[in-house]
Amino acid sequence: MLIYHHVATDTPRVTSVTPDELRQHLQYLRDNSFQVIGLDKLIHQIKNGEPVADNAVVITFDDSYENNFSTAHPILQEFGFPYTIFISPGSIDKGDGPLLSWKQVKQMSDDGVFVANHAMWHEHMAQPEPGESRSAWRERMKQSILAAEDKIEQVTGQRHKWLAYPYGEYSVELEQLVTELGFIGIGQQSGAIGSNTVLSRIPRYPAAGRYAQMDDLSQKLRTLSFNITDYHGVNPVSPANPPTLKLTLKIDDFRPAQLQCFAGSEVIKPQWHNDNTFSVTASSVLKGSRSRYNCTAPSLSKKGYFYWYSQPWINQP
Repeated sequence: MLIYHHVATDTPRVTSVTPDELRQHLQYLRDNSFQVIGLDKLIHQIKNGEPVADNAVVITFDDSYENNFSTAHPILQEFGFPYTIFISPGSIDKGDGPLLSWKQVKQMSDDGVFVANHAMWHEHMAQPEPGESRSAWRERMKQSILAAEDKIEQVTGQRHKWLAYPYGEYSVELEQLVTELGFIGIGQQSGAIGSNTVLSRIPRYPAAGRYAQMDDLSQKLRTLSFNITDYHGVNPVSPANPPTLKLTLKIDDFRPAQLQCFAGSEVIKPQWHNDNTFSVTASSVLKGSRSRYNCTAPSLSKKGYFYWYSQPWINQP
């Protein structure tokens, strides 16, 4: 699954692709026979344990930017590819920046675009604010999710119960709430998707900024989902910094000795506890408010394909 934000030449590069770059991406998908499918089909496959094609791609946009309508939408219509926009209704109502209007949202919906939930105000959702009780935080998050869903349905008639976490931030407690409400949770951590993907933390590959280059993106499009059988309670909001990631997974299609993990530019050597379980811990404190570990291994059966897993962290001050 790919995530875009801006499609423009005058917006922050880190979250932007130019119109020419977007067109190049879509042409590459067409020329190389990738299956561009709707998010509805992907979620149906995961829910039902059906195989997800290795060449299936889902296109998504976050943050309700107006250029999604004026620039990206005509290009995507030209190619006839389905896609999803995740919007924050409260931000649209308030007019926070160069955002879509409700008229534009309705037009996109009428044109067949999936319109889904990005929380009411694009707020940080993973944990309580300082001084806020967990019960108050939980109720506030519940109202944000449901109010946004109601507004989207009111304007478009669509009610998918797909929530893309703002900033890609989630926690085990937020996942539990999302699941209780009957929603699907979608992150911003990179990674491939398979029939065993957890429906409260679906990964997406960024396709903007430095990741917009075709040599990078073409490799990401040829990745596979590790068959993870136990996450050992991993929580992106870890009390430890550096945090430890421990996973149990099936190793029938890669060599454990070829598994590599990274924390930024640091290569972290996996510690294998048995034939199927490993853990990794960075050698120093993770910087910034958000970071991640990435783990990859080349596939034995599919030449040129890599298994890929990314674990996001919300670093404590």
